Amino acid sequence: MREQATEISEIADACLTWLAADVTELERFMSLAGYSPQSLRDAVGTVGLEHGLVDYFARNEPLLLAMCANANMPVERVMRAWHRLNPQS
Repeated sequence: MREQATEISEIADACLTWLAADVTELERFMSLAGYSPQSLRDAVGTVGLEHGLVDYFARNEPLLLAMCANANMPVERVMRAWHRLNPQS
């Protein structure tokens, strides 16, 4: 279980790094997720934000592909993690 949490954290870090470099997409994520700049800062490292980031990227294929290419991360890794978080999907 801890291994899965570490993997989710690593993926979420890559997602957040991508968003930090794209202000427009960061603002879109914050708007959809209900974060203000301060509440996003406060949420960094929390399970809720990590799961939200994985979900946000998994549901947006062009964004997912770009982030994975930039982070040199297999898309399948992100999608396996997303499916573990959303077993009903």
